[in-house]
Amino acid sequence: MSILAICIGIDPIFFKIGSFEVGWHGVIVVLSVIVAIGLSIWFVRGTGVKKEVIYGVAPWAIIGGIIGARLFHVIDYLASTYISNPMQILQFWYGLSIFGAILGGTLAVVIYARISNLHFGHFADAVAPAVVLAQAVGRIGCTINGDAWGAPTSLPWAFIYNHPNAASTTLFWGEPTHPSPVYEIIWDLIVFAVLWRLRGRLKPDGSLFLLYLSLYSFGRFFIEFTRAVTLAQVNLGGVLHTPHFIALLVMAICIALLVYRMRKARAVVEPSVLEET
Repeated sequence: MSILAICIGIDPIFFKIGSFEVGWHGVIVVLSVIVAIGLSIWFVRGTGVKKEVIYGVAPWAIIGGIIGARLFHVIDYLASTYISNPMQILQFWYGLSIFGAILGGTLAVVIYARISNLHFGHFADAVAPAVVLAQAVGRIGCTINGDAWGAPTSLPWAFIYNHPNAASTTLFWGEPTHPSPVYEIIWDLIVFAVLWRLRGRLKPDGSLFLLYLSLYSFGRFFIEFTRAVTLAQVNLGGVLHTPHFIALLVMAICIALLVYRMRKARAVVEPSVLEET
């Protein structure tokens, strides 16, 4: 046991009125949505994207994100929980997946863009830095709540959750574990720094967004090794589980698209340059 472990005794319940409870996780999730919208409005200035577009896209992204987040969680726990209790699938407050939220929200915005003739690539590049910062804010809720818990470790920065309402205490009461949500916060901030440095430099449109998905998936793949896996989750070989395969799939698709689109754009530019000379 790490003698330098950081003890977290925060009650995950923000307030309670009778049987009605509001948790810190829910409050932080709402805050992360506000951050995503607010920063998107700020970051798109000078890009040609109007703030009214953000207001139009936001409801689609939120709804798509919730559906995707719940769907991916259900898939992860399908065999152990939801096949025998299908009505629980609709109880979205019992489990959400950040990967599902990202991909579900992206799909919803793509559909909105097709309907409204919005240039998805240009828009997605403009808001990508805001999205990854919002993810970092959202993981603060996971840190307080004790969910997305890490595996046991003796590292000096381990977390020990000692409040009975903390999610991780169901498995690791008083035991030091990896602060996996904090790892993800740090990685999200690194990804933001890269995106901020490269914004406006990558062509064609949509490249920065594809880079965001690739970088996040790359980091998430390795962070997932610090996570504790319950027996209820899909777990192959005791090493890799669902988020690992999602991360690999997203990376493979996004990197392939990024390389293909950048090469295609370069092939269009080079002949035109030769013709001018």
